[in-house]
Amino acid sequence: MKVSRRNYIQSSVATLVGAGAGAVLPAFSKTTKTSSNKGCFYLTELLGSPQSTDVKIAKQVGVNWVITGGGLGRVRKEQYLETLQKLKQSFADVGMQIAGVEGHPVPFDKIKLGLDGRDAEIENTKWAIEALSKVGVNMICYNFMAGLGWTRTKQDLAERGGALTSEFDATVANAQGLTPNGEVSEEKIWQNAEYFVKAVMPVADKFKVKMALHPDDPPISPLRGIGRVLINRQAYQRVMDMAPSPMNGITFCQANFKLMGEDIYTLAKEWCGKKKIFFVHFRDVDGNTAKFHETFHDNGPTDMVRMLEVYSKAGFVGPIRPDHAPALSGEAQNGRATGYTMGGKVFAFGYMKGIMDSLGLKYV
Repeated sequence: MKVSRRNYIQSSVATLVGAGAGAVLPAFSKTTKTSSNKGCFYLTELLGSPQSTDVKIAKQVGVNWVITGGGLGRVRKEQYLETLQKLKQSFADVGMQIAGVEGHPVPFDKIKLGLDGRDAEIENTKWAIEALSKVGVNMICYNFMAGLGWTRTKQDLAERGGALTSEFDATVANAQGLTPNGEVSEEKIWQNAEYFVKAVMPVADKFKVKMALHPDDPPISPLRGIGRVLINRQAYQRVMDMAPSPMNGITFCQANFKLMGEDIYTLAKEWCGKKKIFFVHFRDVDGNTAKFHETFHDNGPTDMVRMLEVYSKAGFVGPIRPDHAPALSGEAQNGRATGYTMGGKVFAFGYMKGIMDSLGLKYV
């Protein structure tokens, strides 16, 4: 069972093309506390339409930054700048600022699989980078999960109090057989990744747009016959070495790095110190790579208080969002948890802000 961030975002963003003209937004809101820590968190949520109830809820709980899709897959590249200006203004009209885009601003599937047409997708990516820079958006969260996005085999697992959450079971996934793409080797995926990174990173350098690479979710290879390569820290070093650049960095989806067996406290400190973490997905899971499920933000095995302190003390400055929250009573869509309903996110933001306030960590 596959859930696509891009489909979720772009379906709600498509109505924005007719919105008003763009405007420059202020860089910062006022910080809530003074702290000796070097870091500062931009509290963000993944949101589509500015007119949605989810945006109103986010504003009501004190979230003023948004991660969105960009909506560029539905227009010609010559329209990217105008489309982003209108999108930015639409969010500004409801008091939200865009901290970055996630799920690829333009179609990306041919790039990952190395299919005919990938050069056109790379060219579109370059245009998107330039347009994002011109409207003041300097972070793209992308991934290299070819053929399958983040994958779960069950989305109605009972969590605390009967809330629904998602689960991955490798045995169930393998029983589903190959995808229509057949078998794709890890080496083929690596070749495609290098082709993309070397082509795009000079443009990201020029326009100062941070390319934040998300790990494979789950970090297991192969998955239904397709090689997955972003499954350990060594893989990230390989990508960094492909195109050494301050714009070549990481989306630290901490639950995935935990599933890899990494010491995420040490790893977060190291990569923040090197200014390689551009975006944090704050989430937790229980289990191992072969079988795990999403937890609430306060009842998983990770020391979440320690993680926030590690990021801040190590100097992380950038967007953070709580990811994959369980669906509370009445929120499940067709009896399934999507990970993106707002009840669990409201709880997560309150939990995060409480930790930050108690430790004196800076956030906006």
